[in-house]
Amino acid sequence: MTRLVRPAAAADADAVFTLLGQFATSYVPDRRRFDQHYSVLLAAADADLLVAAVNAKVVGYTLGFRLPTLHANGVVLTIQELIVDPAYRGHGLGRMLVETLIARGQDAGAVEVTVPTRRAQDFYRHLGFLETATYLKRPLNADEPTIR
Repeated sequence: MTRLVRPAAAADADAVFTLLGQFATSYVPDRRRFDQHYSVLLAAADADLLVAAVNAKVVGYTLGFRLPTLHANGVVLTIQELIVDPAYRGHGLGRMLVETLIARGQDAGAVEVTVPTRRAQDFYRHLGFLETATYLKRPLNADEPTIR
């Protein structure tokens, strides 16, 4: 089994959208909006969209953002999304995605990594993350279809 983590490409859009359907718990994925944002994220200087592939098949992705901050005296990397297809979990792909994202963040000057999560706390703790805050959100579009 050949495992690889690499930057996402335009050709990966269908596979990433399929994975997004497994990840999304708060919002219903919308393909039109996905396509609009996907190309923006591929080109964004402050975002990293990475995919994990097994034998050239995309089976996972992660999305992280690098944000300059005042409180941390530098750039904070936030892991916003991470999903590995359930059929491929337990083979180190999630760890590979996170570690590659962190390495890219460090190369860009990140001094800290954060991740908002509710369901994957044990996974992140296993990777050395510590609980430091509660993540709150306030939806701004009442018409947006959500998953409850």
